[in-house]
Amino acid sequence: MSAAKQLLGAAKLPIIFLLFSGLEFTFGMGEKACPSPCKCVGDLLDCSRLKLGKVPENLPPWIVQLDLSHNKLQSLDGSMFTKLHHLSEIKLNNNDLDSVPDLGPCSVNVTFLSLANNRIAKIMAEQLQSFRSLETLDLSNNNMGELRAATFPLLPLKNLFMSNNRISSLEPGCFENLSSTLQILKLSRNRLSTVPAKIFQLPNLQHLELNRNRVRRIDGLTFHGLHSLKSLKMQRNGLSRLMDGAFWGLSNMEVLQLDYNNLTEVSKGWLYGLLTLQRLHLGHNAISRIRPDAWEFCQKLSELDLTSNHLMRLEESSFVGLSLLDELHVGNNRISFIADGAFRGLSHLQTLDLKNNEISWTIEDMNGPFSALDKLRKLFLQGNRIRSVTKKSFSGLDTLEHLDLSNNAIMSIQGNAFSQIKQLQELHLNTSSLLCDCQLKWLPQWVAEREFVPFINASCAHPLMLKGKSVFSVSQEDFVCDDFPKPQITVQPETQAALRGSNVTFVCSAASSSDSPMTFAWKKDNEALNEGEVHNQAHLRALAGDVTEYTTTLRLRHVDFASEGRYQCVISNHFGSSYSTKAKLTVNMLPSFNKMPMDLTIRAGATARLECAAGGHPAPQIAWQKDGGTDFPAARERRMHVMPEDDVFFIVDVKTEDIGVYSCTAQNSAGAISANATLTVLETPSFLRPLMDRTVAKGETAVLQCIAGGSPAPKLNWTKDDSPLVTTERHFFAAGNQLLIIVDAAEGDAGKYTCEMSNPLGAARGDVTLVVLPGPNCDPAQGGVVGTGPGGPTVEGDGWTTVGIVVIAVVCCVVGTSLVWVVIIYHTRRRNEDCSVTNTDETNLPADIPSYLSSQGTLADRQDTYVPSENGSSHQFMSSSISGFYLQQKDLNGLCQLDTGSEADIEAAIDPLLCHYQGPIGSLLRRGNLYGPESSDTFTGCGPDQRATFIDSYSGSLTSSKRREHCGMPTQDPFDPLATGVRMPPPNGSLHGSLHLQNQGCSLERDRLSSNTFMGTFGKAPWRPQQELCPGYGPVTTRDPVLLHENPYAAVDMDLDYDPDRIGKAQDTGCEQSTDIYELPFDSNRTTNCQPSRTNS
Repeated sequence: MSAAKQLLGAAKLPIIFLLFSGLEFTFGMGEKACPSPCKCVGDLLDCSRLKLGKVPENLPPWIVQLDLSHNKLQSLDGSMFTKLHHLSEIKLNNNDLDSVPDLGPCSVNVTFLSLANNRIAKIMAEQLQSFRSLETLDLSNNNMGELRAATFPLLPLKNLFMSNNRISSLEPGCFENLSSTLQILKLSRNRLSTVPAKIFQLPNLQHLELNRNRVRRIDGLTFHGLHSLKSLKMQRNGLSRLMDGAFWGLSNMEVLQLDYNNLTEVSKGWLYGLLTLQRLHLGHNAISRIRPDAWEFCQKLSELDLTSNHLMRLEESSFVGLSLLDELHVGNNRISFIADGAFRGLSHLQTLDLKNNEISWTIEDMNGPFSALDKLRKLFLQGNRIRSVTKKSFSGLDTLEHLDLSNNAIMSIQGNAFSQIKQLQELHLNTSSLLCDCQLKWLPQWVAEREFVPFINASCAHPLMLKGKSVFSVSQEDFVCDDFPKPQITVQPETQAALRGSNVTFVCSAASSSDSPMTFAWKKDNEALNEGEVHNQAHLRALAGDVTEYTTTLRLRHVDFASEGRYQCVISNHFGSSYSTKAKLTVNMLPSFNKMPMDLTIRAGATARLECAAGGHPAPQIAWQKDGGTDFPAARERRMHVMPEDDVFFIVDVKTEDIGVYSCTAQNSAGAISANATLTVLETPSFLRPLMDRTVAKGETAVLQCIAGGSPAPKLNWTKDDSPLVTTERHFFAAGNQLLIIVDAAEGDAGKYTCEMSNPLGAARGDVTLVVLPGPNCDPAQGGVVGTGPGGPTVEGDGWTTVGIVVIAVVCCVVGTSLVWVVIIYHTRRRNEDCSVTNTDETNLPADIPSYLSSQGTLADRQDTYVPSENGSSHQFMSSSISGFYLQQKDLNGLCQLDTGSEADIEAAIDPLLCHYQGPIGSLLRRGNLYGPESSDTFTGCGPDQRATFIDSYSGSLTSSKRREHCGMPTQDPFDPLATGVRMPPPNGSLHGSLHLQNQGCSLERDRLSSNTFMGTFGKAPWRPQQELCPGYGPVTTRDPVLLHENPYAAVDMDLDYDPDRIGKAQDTGCEQSTDIYELPFDSNRTTNCQPSRTNS
């Protein structure tokens, strides 16, 4: 019983609690009574839309939210809000207020104040001063015209809405007191025409709206200071220019909306700094170009909207860098060209919208245009004028789920065109133009199997018996191929290469069994070709019925580099289009020099700089040669540098061996050209070998050496005992005055000899002491010259005989003079007509041919010229006639100089008529052009009388040689290249090539003559000597070779301790007539050039 009472008492407690709670609620509701005619909902007192002219009286103190919107309030009495201590939100929008109302003490707790759609024209800072807790202020749709500095007091404002006002200017500092708290700012639908740079110093602002203003341009750093901004909306502003760095500083931006403006291109300049941008909306602009690397600074984009712009092309670089892009919208443009690889790199793309463009050629002809989109799920291609679908149209789209091909007049679909799309769930297709032949037989069955019938509306247009029928109602037996109404290509255009400025023609033909009107088009690089002449023609031909063949011809006139590309013809009719193969056109242009190397003269040790640049198409390759070859001393010593970027060729620390002709060759597939420049190195004179004193016995031959170096070649002068050297018939010079030879030395010849050398850069001198030992050097009884005849040694001592020979020689020379002048005059007139000059700017010079090009880039035949003599005012006539005389200059001593470094001298030395040289001419080639001693490079001469004839540079008269008597054995100039039977000691192999001087023979073997040719200048036919010039003479005597230096001032590396017994050992040839011994004249008064030696009977 007691237990039951306890349970009853415990049950009464909750009942009593509920009763007291109900009473409290009832009395509470009595305290929150709503003033009429307002409504109460919780803590909200709703007095909106009552057309109230004043605030209701006796507002209850429990109000937290007060709605007085959509009334006719013009002012508020702050005393009526005195008891509203809990008021935090008040709505006064859509009234007739002209200023911010005073709410009295309760304004301190207000966090939300809406004053939208009133007549407020100006905001005073003191009006908002009492709203110390205000977080959201809505001033939209008022009459405010400007925002001055310090318009807003220091408030904890987070949201400020000022859209749809008349604000036309923002003064600096207008939002300064809100910088620490403001997060959302809306200024849409105002009259802002400019946004001052750095006007928004709001580091916590996250959302900014400037839609529907009049901003036409955004300068750099305009939004600097909005470091936390995540969303910026500037739609419908008429923006046409975004300067570089326009959005710099928005490092946390995620959404940028620029729709409905007048932007014309996308560039990385105005996108600079948007590193975190994820959504970019550029729809409904005038964008026609996406610059390369435009997305360099916003590679985190996930959504890009370019809908309704003026894009016509999607280049390979249009979307480079957008590897995280999920959605791409480029519909409603004018896109007709999609480059291969345009979508390469969009590895995360899932939605691609290409609707309402003109990409029919891309779908019909390209091989897998979307193959790079291996994660694509949705593809929209409706309204693109697609007429046929091939197997390769959608290759690579393994993950595609939704494909929309609606609003395309598709005529043909190749078999299994969609078989590669394994995960396809929806295929939208509506067309009434299908060609229902045997190639479409697969489609109805495949659509039924994949359950795509609800999404497809397709009917036939051909043949006539099936026209208008749905493909799903046509039986399998009715899909037949009785004709081919769709054009089929029969003649493909061919790949061509042409020179710039020429005309090119492409021909393409197709056949069709339909009489449907045919259209022709040409494409270049997958784009429609609007230039060029197109001629179309058609004719009937019988091929299992009436078949019409159509031919279209594309003619390009005066092609240029812009004409290069791949050309393709497209022939279409009502049943579809056929695409030919792509023919490549290459336009070439011969190279032409932009920079040509110039002749250069510099000092030794300096840096030589040669420039050479050429243009052409394709771009020519530049190559350098030295003297026609690739042997560069500077390259071996690593002193040569080629700068391809600067078109410069350097040689540092220039040396004399770098002297030569440098050829720059520009070559491409169209041809090659070359230009030459001569490098001259200047070097002060110096002694290449030390001067050494000489001691000889009386009557011997003394040779004093002065081997000089320098560039240009120095001039040498000898003095004796500091006085001018008095030369006699026993003194003569050789090797360009580098050797002073004294024959039959006497005691008076002893003394100090000084060699002075000089060139424009300086001078040098040295002394040589000659000591002549007393005592005879030969048997005076001999009194003649020891010779060698057929019967053994003979002694020539008869003075009268010598005088007689001299007289005979003089007479012969006088008679020869007349003949020589007759020949010279004849050949002068004849050879003047043979001169020719060929421009080498377009001449290929093979590397294996010596370069005889001049520095002006010309390749010239050898011409008859007058060469001014350095020794006097008269001139020497030089003729290249084989039957005439090719004469050489003489110096002050009447010596025949072999080589002075000029091309004329080199040619003269090679010429078989000059001084009658016989033997290989390898050493006479120009510097750097070294050839082996092949038979074809050797000249051997033979004549009845090969006596050298010279014209004195002063008198112009012919001189004959004078016989010279020697005691003992005859001595000859060991360095005289004209001396017969003289050997010059070889310089240990350091000199290249030798000139074999042979005594004139009376007959030559025909097989040897046939193997020897004369190597002259370019443009000359090889000269061959006559084979039987003097059959009555004796056998040819072979002479020892003589080394002939190319440069008379080069080092003569000879043995100083020569054997006098080896010098000038003359041998009689045994010729029945006479044997000539050639000697150089000692001076201009001597006539010892050619003298026949007397033989013993």
